[in-house]
Amino acid sequence: MSSRSTPSTPRRCLGQFVLLLSIASFGCAPIGPGPERARAPGESGSFEDVTPLLLPKATHATISADDLEAHIRTLSDPRTGGRRAGTAGERVAVDYLVRVFDSIGLEPDGNEGDSRSRFSFTSGVDLGPDNTLTLFRPNEEASHLEAGVDWRPLAFSRSDLIPSSQVVFAGYGLVVPEDEGRGAIDDYSDVEVRDRWVLVFRDLPNTLGPDERQALQRHASLRYKAMVARDHGARGILFASGPLGRFRKELVPLRFDASLAGTRIAVVSIRDAVAERLLIRTGGSLESIQAGIDAALSTDATAEDDFVRPGLLSGIELGGRIDLVTRKAEGTNVIGRIRVGDTPSPQTIVLGAHFDHLGHGEGSGSLASGDDVGDIHPGADDNASGTALLIEIAESLASRKRAGENIGDRDFVFAAWSGEELGLLGSHAWVEAHVNPHTHETGPVAYLNFDMVGRLREKLIIQGLGSSSAWAAIIENAAQSLDLSISLQQDSYLPTDATSFYTQGVPVLAAFTGVHSEYHTPRDTPDLLNHKGMAKIGELFEAIAEALSRAPDAPAYHAQESPSAGLARSGFRVFLGTVPDYAQTELVGVRLSGVAPTGPAEEAGVRGGDIIIEVDGRPIENLYDYTYALEALRVGVSARVTILRAGERVEFDVVPASRN
Repeated sequence: MSSRSTPSTPRRCLGQFVLLLSIASFGCAPIGPGPERARAPGESGSFEDVTPLLLPKATHATISADDLEAHIRTLSDPRTGGRRAGTAGERVAVDYLVRVFDSIGLEPDGNEGDSRSRFSFTSGVDLGPDNTLTLFRPNEEASHLEAGVDWRPLAFSRSDLIPSSQVVFAGYGLVVPEDEGRGAIDDYSDVEVRDRWVLVFRDLPNTLGPDERQALQRHASLRYKAMVARDHGARGILFASGPLGRFRKELVPLRFDASLAGTRIAVVSIRDAVAERLLIRTGGSLESIQAGIDAALSTDATAEDDFVRPGLLSGIELGGRIDLVTRKAEGTNVIGRIRVGDTPSPQTIVLGAHFDHLGHGEGSGSLASGDDVGDIHPGADDNASGTALLIEIAESLASRKRAGENIGDRDFVFAAWSGEELGLLGSHAWVEAHVNPHTHETGPVAYLNFDMVGRLREKLIIQGLGSSSAWAAIIENAAQSLDLSISLQQDSYLPTDATSFYTQGVPVLAAFTGVHSEYHTPRDTPDLLNHKGMAKIGELFEAIAEALSRAPDAPAYHAQESPSAGLARSGFRVFLGTVPDYAQTELVGVRLSGVAPTGPAEEAGVRGGDIIIEVDGRPIENLYDYTYALEALRVGVSARVTILRAGERVEFDVVPASRN
C-alpha cells in the first residue's frame, strides 16, 4: 500500500513521495531497474515458465481463519515474485485470482471476456541507442564521454539534442531562504546560468549537523536542485557525487517515477573523474574543492574562509544528445460480481483490495536494507491480507446466495486491484470507466477497501467515516455481535485505492490494522499475521456490505474540506484544496481530479479537470514541482495560480489556508 500514517501509529516512510504529497496538497514510487529486476511478461523466464499456483483443496463456506492463511501464503509464494504490476509475478497472481473467483462462484466482470480487466501504464525507462556527450576544452581534441560509464542521464531528464553550451560551477546548487532554520544560502547569486550547464555536487555538505541536514533535506533532492536550475534558466544540470559524498556509486541509478514526471532541461550524473576535468582550471582537486565548500557551509564557518566559489568554467563546453526510451507495460485487475437478482442491478456495492506489491524492491519504495536488498518482497500484510479478506467475504456471500438466502437488493462487485503501489493505477483506470461523478443512479454507490488488515492488535482502524453521515450507524449495527474494538477516523482522502472512488463522489470505508517495522521489506511474511483477527474483520465488513445492499437509499456522499494533518508530511504548512490526478502520465503540468468544497482553490474558481501550469510565476511541469511550489507559499498570502482549461490559460488568485 502507499505510504500512510495514523494518529495511533508512527509515521510510515515516504515510499510513494508523489502520492503522499499530492494528497497533502488537498490540505508519489519511484520504480526502475534494481537488483534482481522482476521480468516483464514475455521476457525469458516469465509467466509461461512458472508452475501455476494451486487452489486450496477445500475451503469453508463461511469466513475462515484457515482459508485466509492459505490464500495469503499462496499469494506470498516466491513464484509470484513480489507481485509487481506489469511483471511475470503479477500474471502468476492474476491467474490464481481468476481461478479462485471462478471456483467460489463469482460472475466474471472484466473487460477480457473473463475476470481480467487490463490497463496500460509506463513501467520504466531505459537508455536509448543515441546517447552522446562531448566535452570541449581549449587546445584539446573533443572528448567523447561514454554513456553508462562516464555519465548517465536521470530518468526525468529532457530527452533531446543538447546544443554545445558553457558550464558554470554552482557548489551544491542550493537556494535556501533566510527563514529555513539557518542563514540564507544562494549558490546562484553571483553567476549567470541561462542557456548554460550547471555543475553541482549531490546531497548536502557533510559538515552540517543532524538538525541542519533535516531542515535542508528537500534542498538535497535531485529533483529540487534540477527545478532550481531550470527556474534560473539553465539548459542542463550536471550532478557530481564528489570524493566526500555519501554514495557508493558515483553515477545516479536510472530510476523513474511512476508518474513519469519529467523536466524540460537536461539532467545528467557524471563520474568524479569527469567533474575533475571540468574543474581543472580552478587550481584545486575535486576533493579539495568539495572540502572547501563543506567547510564554508559549516555552522562555524567565517566569511574569510577560502574556497572555490561559483562561477563560469572558462573555455569548457558540453554538448550532445540524451535518448531515453520509456517501457510500457500492462497491468491486470481481477473483477467478479454477485448478482442478487436475475439481472444486474443498476447500483452496486464495490469491495476492493490491491494484490500488487513491490517485486524485488525495485525503486525507493522498498525499505529493505543490508542483505535483504534485492530479495523478493512477499507483501503478506501489504496486501495479500486484504486480497484474502476480499476472497473470503465474496465466498461467504456467494455461498449464501447459492443456498437461496436473500443477501440484498444491490449487486456486489469484488475487485482485486493491481498498480496501487505505483499510484492507484488499476483502481483509477476502473473508476474512470465505470463511475459517473455526476450521478449515482447507476454504478457504485459505496466502496469498501481492505489494505493491510493482517496485524490486528488492540483496535481495527476504519477510515473514511467523513465520506458519509450514514457510516456511523451502519458500523455500529454491524459490530454489535462481534468482539472487536474499533477506532473510527474521519479521513476520506487516503493513500490507498479508496481515494480513486472518493474523489469521484462515492462514499468510502477503509479497513486498516496499522503499520509495522516489516512494511515494504522482505520480512513482511505470512507467519506474522493474525488470521483469527482477520476473520473478525471479514465478518464485520460482510455485515456492512449486506446492510448497504439492503438499504432503501444509498449512503449520502459528503465532500470533506480537507484531510487531517496526519496525511501531510512534517512542515507542509498550507492547504489549497486541490486534488491532483496522480495517475497522470506524460503530461506537462498537474491535472486536478477535483477540488475540495469551500477550499481556497474552489473559492477562487479552480475546478476539477484544470491543469495547473504555474504557481506564483514558477513553472509547474509535474507533481514534484507542484509540491515544492506549495511548500513555498504562505498562509493568508495570495498566490497567482495559472491553469489550462480547454486549452486556454486562465489565472486565479488563491489565498492559501492553514492545513490545520
